[in-house]
Amino acid sequence: MKKILITGGAGFIGTNLIKELLKNKNEIFCIDNFYSSSKKNIEQFKNNKKFHFIHHDVINPIKINNKIDQIYNLACPASPIHYQRDPIYTMKTNVLGAFNICDFAKKNNCSLLQASTSEIYGDPDVHPQKESYNGNVNTLGPRSCYDEGKRSAETIFYDYYKTFKVNIKIARIFNTYGPFMQQNDGRVVSNFIVNALKQKKIIINGQGRQTRSFCYIDDLVIALIKLMNKNSKFNGPFNIGNPEEYNVRQLASIVLKLTKSKSKIHYSKMQLNDPKKRKPDISKFSKNYKWKPKISLDDGLLKTIKYFKEMQS
Repeated sequence: MKKILITGGAGFIGTNLIKELLKNKNEIFCIDNFYSSSKKNIEQFKNNKKFHFIHHDVINPIKINNKIDQIYNLACPASPIHYQRDPIYTMKTNVLGAFNICDFAKKNNCSLLQASTSEIYGDPDVHPQKESYNGNVNTLGPRSCYDEGKRSAETIFYDYYKTFKVNIKIARIFNTYGPFMQQNDGRVVSNFIVNALKQKKIIINGQGRQTRSFCYIDDLVIALIKLMNKNSKFNGPFNIGNPEEYNVRQLASIVLKLTKSKSKIHYSKMQLNDPKKRKPDISKFSKNYKWKPKISLDDGLLKTIKYFKEMQS
């Protein structure tokens, strides 16, 4: 049994990760301030004696009177609606949060996993994206608070490894979906499903030719735990995602078919700096950790549709 701290634990990925870690009898300390997450997500754990919630913002120093073995840093708004709402706060969460979390890991001499993102590649001119690609990010664009914030956090984490030998791991997470996403989080999968179930129009930015690769949350959680538990002083960065590539128009059609919705597709203006292509090269992680995603897009979407149906009932 391990004592595990999860920052941003009431969010989409955090909630699913906590469920899995509690199954394995770990003791969980969840930090969140509910800036972009939901109290409802973690209500399911309130009667579990191995789950502890701490209302805290990671831009402030972390103080926990327990010896922590592992930290998963998931603290940051991840959807454009949330991270663009207050871009300065998003940068603070990434940068000040990284310093505070790394300092806490150093004091506890514990392993630390940074949930980075495919957004560090920006609007890539290399396809598929390998970890060696340095990215194409507009430092002044509407997405830069998140993209550059996550890039800066990677630097901070790696410098703590080089300087203080903190045992860090970096996961560059590509588009992920599944239960415990918020209905209004602005991400394409949740938007399409919620609108399809409500028989509202499906809005596609541009002509829908931009591509994404969609990983179901259960596959991601398994990958993150594998990465955390490997005994090595430095692991990463690793791309983690599903390399199957779909354009947004294809995704909309699949969602309409699976929901049996009569919603119509509408096209709007392409958003500034919205990546045109997104597909991970996961060969590095697959080779080192014997992992590959198992859940197909149709199967994952059906599970996610079921979740949102239950949310609306």
